[in-house]
Amino acid sequence: MGGLEEIRNEAVDLENIPIEEVFEQLKCTRQGLTSDEGAQRVEIFGLNKLEEKKESKVLKFLGFMWNPLSWVMEMAAIMAIALANGGGKPPDWQDFVGIIVLLVINSTISFIEENNAGNAAAALMANLAPKTKVLRDGRWGEQEASILVPGDIVSIKLGDIVPADARLLEGDPLKIDQSGLTGESLPVTKNPGDEVFSGSTCKQGEIEAVVIATGVHTFFGKAAHLVDSTNQVGHFQQVLTAIGNFCIVSIAVGIVIEIIVMFPIQRRKYRAGIENLLVLLIGGIPIAMPTVLSVTMAIGSHKLSQQGAITKRMTAIEELAGMDVLCSDKTGTLTLNKLSVDKNLVEVFAKGVDKEHVLLLAARASRVENQDAIDACMVGMLADPKEARAGIREVHFLPFNPTDKRTALTYIDAEGNWHRASKGAPEQVYYPVQLQGGCEEKGALCD
Repeated sequence: MGGLEEIRNEAVDLENIPIEEVFEQLKCTRQGLTSDEGAQRVEIFGLNKLEEKKESKVLKFLGFMWNPLSWVMEMAAIMAIALANGGGKPPDWQDFVGIIVLLVINSTISFIEENNAGNAAAALMANLAPKTKVLRDGRWGEQEASILVPGDIVSIKLGDIVPADARLLEGDPLKIDQSGLTGESLPVTKNPGDEVFSGSTCKQGEIEAVVIATGVHTFFGKAAHLVDSTNQVGHFQQVLTAIGNFCIVSIAVGIVIEIIVMFPIQRRKYRAGIENLLVLLIGGIPIAMPTVLSVTMAIGSHKLSQQGAITKRMTAIEELAGMDVLCSDKTGTLTLNKLSVDKNLVEVFAKGVDKEHVLLLAARASRVENQDAIDACMVGMLADPKEARAGIREVHFLPFNPTDKRTALTYIDAEGNWHRASKGAPEQVYYPVQLQGGCEEKGALCD
């Protein structure tokens, strides 16, 4: 099992070595693993799922009371109930209750909102495949994705969520939507030997693959771990801490001066001096500020959640609001992963043809079911998506593939005439037709 330990420690580059070496390193074959081998490897690699941190709700709630401003308020509460005795007067219950209520309100608002904002890793984990088709003991069967280990052979087909990082075996290319991981707006083509990532979705094709990484060792798991482990102190916390520290130092200096003035010099009674100190404590801190800030950010967090944004920490809202420059790569990570057609940019060069007819032909050359992003965009731009197939009889639909780089629909209209509508890469739509000798006039488009 020494080799498998190296695999667990990611000492072997399973993503780039030849596929035959992958089988050698994983000590497996194309016939898959046995149930016993799978159980042994689970002990080495762990279950194929992300780690869930168990966090005490009580400690999380109390954590919102552990900051400089809260410390001063808690000190005032202790002074009001424990020290304010003497002179025949009872403890100052009114101030004590008022301070505690403010602390609880502030902590409750922060706790509820951050709890509702959700654990970002849990939100990511919802995209993992719950079940998968795996080859075990020489038989294909549907199993929980959590039992997968490196070396398992799995089947990936249209609509499946890839259950673990894997290398594709022999077969036709797949189209994989991995926009949630890489930000690419369109499905990418994966050929035999390529790696597919856990959490991505198969949009076209069917093929078998060998698992090379599971759980926290997958690309998906590493991304979730990075999101879940962000605990950097932001600008907002730094400002609050600075305010709290200033208040603490100022109040501490004031208390020392007031104690010296009141007791040794003015010789006031104990209870009167304590009441003055209590006034200094409560008056010296912005008691309502944490509550006001929590309510304000809670409203912002709620607005963001309606837009589908995951806010792990409410203070991140202030960080985003104070941003001067946003850097983003060209993959469109911040896009909605939705395409649209700007009809104003559509140009028609053929006589007697208008834009609406061109758009209708583009929609006809698209799938009306099992759509990819482009097909959904083309059909969706029609006033009624049913127009894409209205009044015609479909004869044959050529789906997109990496070689032809186009789609085509052969159909018969209401008068019995045959037509073919095609959309795709211009050089692939135009030049093959020319080479086939189907057009007499230069520049004509037969499809």
